[in-house]
Amino acid sequence: MSLAAALESAAAALSADADAIRPANGDPVRLLASLGSEGAGRVAAWLLAHEPDDAEELVDAWLDLEGGPAALLAVDEASLPKPGRKLLRRARHQLKSKGVAVPEPAPAPTVARLPRVEEALAAAAVTAPDPLGACLAYLVESHPTGGARLFEIALAEGRGILGVDVYAAGRSKVRAFLRQVTAGRRLAAVDVPPASARALVARIAAAQPADRPLPAGYREWQAQLRDAPAGAQTPGELARAALEPAPDLAGALALVAEGRVGPWPERDVLERVAKRIQEIGESALIVAGGTRREQVEGVIAAAVEEAYAGEHGARTAALFRHAAYVFWQRDDEAAARAALAAAERFESAPPAENPLARALFERPLQGLLERLDQAAEAGAETPSLLVTPGTGAGPGAIR
Repeated sequence: MSLAAALESAAAALSADADAIRPANGDPVRLLASLGSEGAGRVAAWLLAHEPDDAEELVDAWLDLEGGPAALLAVDEASLPKPGRKLLRRARHQLKSKGVAVPEPAPAPTVARLPRVEEALAAAAVTAPDPLGACLAYLVESHPTGGARLFEIALAEGRGILGVDVYAAGRSKVRAFLRQVTAGRRLAAVDVPPASARALVARIAAAQPADRPLPAGYREWQAQLRDAPAGAQTPGELARAALEPAPDLAGALALVAEGRVGPWPERDVLERVAKRIQEIGESALIVAGGTRREQVEGVIAAAVEEAYAGEHGARTAALFRHAAYVFWQRDDEAAARAALAAAERFESAPPAENPLARALFERPLQGLLERLDQAAEAGAETPSLLVTPGTGAGPGAIR
């Protein structure tokens, strides 16, 4: 996980400090400035207890910031699991070496033992939507008998939960797998707070289409997979809360043209339109004056309205927001803001007033439309069965 993702988990757990944690966007300096002294101590304690690997970055930064040492020294060492205690002790030692007065921690209790918090394991990652709108979510939790359990969930907006695979392995193997799937490839997954991944799975499952039963793997493990804290936000909602949308659609149109998002088609509508365009192109009766292209334009315009109106537009908006989260986590804020602007347009304007709807729908048809235009250009130079509207017969008609 990253510090930003760990802090999002802390915000979900520490509701009183959430409004100060989230605007910092993972920056330790901004975080300390926005938290009061008590809040800083609570956040440091939570990270040391639950995310010690990511807490190290925050501790190292706060050691040199005004107010940081006091927040770290306010943490009760005895309440921490072993990794957190080790990190806090190292910080205390560094402060002592700088001449800071460091109180000695209270002796650890010898009768009652603390729960083995260090045995808890939680991590998650998600991929971007693929061209058909599907993505993968990975969830990791501690296995009751030791090691770790990893869930791989395939899901899609509008199509529901597509499949669930479950793997059990040692913790080191699971962590190595997560590092592999979040490597720097274009389709790599990105870290996400586990609560956010569960919120996504729960929302998609709640809208499972009636004609597509939930997979057996999901039904078996649904208690673990959808167990998200109240108010947990999906990845797309996290992006919307953290970033401002772009002021216009230029960036979003470029993302579509470059194939970085979409096309996420309504397949039945797309297949029907492709068949109709092919029929128009293969017709023996050729209409002059650009009427053939006008026929195609009319077919596409009606199909765009059908494909992106109502719930279909909401589905596309959700896909753009999910893509925005992935762009954001890959440090491409411009693309993330462009995707958020696209999501807003799909929710606020009808398809006829949304150039993105037309751009997404036409992209899979691009080759077919180019062949139609090429055939029209070739036909303009060759006599054929031609009917010109309003004249009865054209220069190539059989008399």
